[in-house]
Amino acid sequence: MRNEKKLKYSCAIQYTLDLIGGKWKLIILWHLTHKEIMRYGEIKRSLTGITHKMLSQQLKDLEADGFIHRKEYPQIPPKVEYSLTDLGKSLLPVLQSMSNWGNEHMQ
Repeated sequence: MRNEKKLKYSCAIQYTLDLIGGKWKLIILWHLTHKEIMRYGEIKRSLTGITHKMLSQQLKDLEADGFIHRKEYPQIPPKVEYSLTDLGKSLLPVLQSMSNWGNEHMQ
């Protein structure tokens, strides 16, 4: 995780939102909680409306911050798999609570 981020915040929520905020990061993490390993194409198909560039950037950010692990296999065509790290898995209760709240209030 990028330690320099920890130093510029006095509010834990602001820090957390900087790491996982935005339109796509939480949704990517949520989809990764349902499957142990997902390939890039699977993630892309599960997200309606995301561009290739945005998905690539969000995955790079999540990897840099330690939430996901990226495993690349040296083959042709390239095979890349994504999975949650322990840090990413630690967000599961938060994501589940958000899902429950949404299900209750979406009606």
